[in-house]
Amino acid sequence: MCLVISGLVPSAAHCREGDTLSVLPVADVINPVVAGFVQDEIERANRLERRAVLLELDTPGGLDTSMRQIIQSILGSRIPVIVYVYPHGARAASAGALITLAADFAVMAPGTNLGAATPVSLTPPTGGGEQGEAMMKKVTNDAVAYARSLAEQRGRNQDWAEQIVTEGVSTPAHEALELGVVDFVAEDVQEMLSLLDGRVYLRGGEELHFSAADAVLERIEMNWRQKILTTISNPNVAYMLLMLGFLGIFLELSQPGVILPGAIGALALLLAFFGLQMLPVNYVGVLLIVAALILFILEIKVQSYGMLTVGGILSMALGSLMLIDSAQPYLQISRAVIVATIAVSTSFFILIVYFVARTQMSRVVSGREGIVGEQGTAVTALSPEGRVFVHGEYWNAVADEPVAEGEPVEVMELLDHMRLHVRRVEPGSR
Repeated sequence: MCLVISGLVPSAAHCREGDTLSVLPVADVINPVVAGFVQDEIERANRLERRAVLLELDTPGGLDTSMRQIIQSILGSRIPVIVYVYPHGARAASAGALITLAADFAVMAPGTNLGAATPVSLTPPTGGGEQGEAMMKKVTNDAVAYARSLAEQRGRNQDWAEQIVTEGVSTPAHEALELGVVDFVAEDVQEMLSLLDGRVYLRGGEELHFSAADAVLERIEMNWRQKILTTISNPNVAYMLLMLGFLGIFLELSQPGVILPGAIGALALLLAFFGLQMLPVNYVGVLLIVAALILFILEIKVQSYGMLTVGGILSMALGSLMLIDSAQPYLQISRAVIVATIAVSTSFFILIVYFVARTQMSRVVSGREGIVGEQGTAVTALSPEGRVFVHGEYWNAVADEPVAEGEPVEVMELLDHMRLHVRRVEPGSR
């Protein structure tokens, strides 16, 4: 669908590919799904020879590999790529700041900010010390060199590009304009295109002019598959899917043959693993959650008087807190989600264990053991053998003491050859 920009396009009849500008809204963490979406659409716009690609950016940051994938697509594009930090109040932090630096034209809306690209996603080696400091210094230096090279290629402030990595500087829109970080500050897309009309960009060392005349916007959203995968990659959603998967597996193992909980659990685990592969996962946390599941299952098999359940709860809580290893808030699991999930999961496990334990301790009401303790009536005198009526059936029986005809009896044991061992009881007693 082509959207005509008022004041720039005389009529919708001019909606040709050469006049079309692809608009890609990105208001999420930069992850592999988002990177694939942006890369595919930039390639598509180049293939159709469209006028430009407009990336509306509002992101807290994301994964380094995904960021570099997007930047490579931008740098390799034959048509110009515009990054617009929009709407008002949006931000292009961390990975978003470097993506903005890589654009042919960088524009910000008033009230937005840009920067804070210090690398924190890599975890120093165990033990820290000089080795950990040396590793982080290498990572930081690599990020500094990358930021400066992008700024140099696009003619932007290289010192500022270094500061956002080394010092975590974040800059508001008008200050970024004064520092030579972005090209314009624009209220909306219409004003942005008006300001960019006639601007020069480089391709292969040649100066080309961007024309906004007769520009038509085509807004391209993620398809349903990409939206689902992006949602799954949210740390909170991935964590809840992981816990749902373990609950389903627990139910299937504790009650074999139910099938449905096992199927749902397996599906939830697969989706959770897909989401977790996009996140900095601490596998010790995963092992602790698996250990909690094992402890809950053992509670059903072994009478530990609740100690295994307590151990399972502690293991689940510690595993949940350690599951995502990142200092970035947008890559962490919400503490409220962890508390709520552990509370619900623990209540569910305890309830299942209670019902299973109660069933195991209850008296058997069927089979060979089920008739023990039943009461009936002596049909004939037992001295010591005779017949009794118990549980709606006539049985041959034997008693240690004589029992008169018509007296109440209680079954003590089921003997061989389908005979009962009974004793006389007082009327009305059990």
